Amino acid sequence: MPAGKRLPRSYYQSTEVTQLAKDLLGKFLVTEIDGHYCSGIIIETEAYRGPDDRACHAYNNRRTPRTEVMYESGGVAYIYICYGMHHLMNVVTGPKDNAHAVLIRALEPADGIEVMALRRGMRNSDARMTKGPGALSLALGLTSVLSGTSLNSTVSPVWIEDRGIHFPDHDICSGPRIGVESAGDAALWPWRFFVKGNKYVSARKTCS
Repeated sequence: MPAGKRLPRSYYQSTEVTQLAKDLLGKFLVTEIDGHYCSGIIIETEAYRGPDDRACHAYNNRRTPRTEVMYESGGVAYIYICYGMHHLMNVVTGPKDNAHAVLIRALEPADGIEVMALRRGMRNSDARMTKGPGALSLALGLTSVLSGTSLNSTVSPVWIEDRGIHFPDHDICSGPRIGVESAGDAALWPWRFFVKGNKYVSARKTCS
């Protein structure tokens, strides 16, 4: 099993959700589910900030049974179902009751690639395997059952590691988030971050 430093809970406490979304690029999202160890390098993220971000599920301090996990202290997973079929992995950030989150949009496969390919019904070399939030969740075995799971517990089936990969600013692009066109002015905020030139980036691959 590759050695990596699991991110501590303190890492997720920053109120600067956009900075965390950018900093998560190069970190490894890891799962150990059904006896299978899988991971991928995070290469695309989106930041969401309650309560003033109309694209955020916690906009205007909205609280529902699904989104209640967003109000927990940062360092837990928020996984919800989109369009009744896709499980989307988010990282809750900030102090308790801030309701900030970072959506993990794409990964570059690293460990357990054969297992991920089998889950996706694809060849190991297929770039679509972890391209997009629904695709990567399926590849890593993530479902909404794991929503609320701690990301720093030593017994957690999902966590994020630092293995020393850091992308310089000139290799990181930003732009509007995907699929939030109905969010008014917030739809134009450049809160999507991705690694320039990486083939696993899900959409709109040019820098703004």
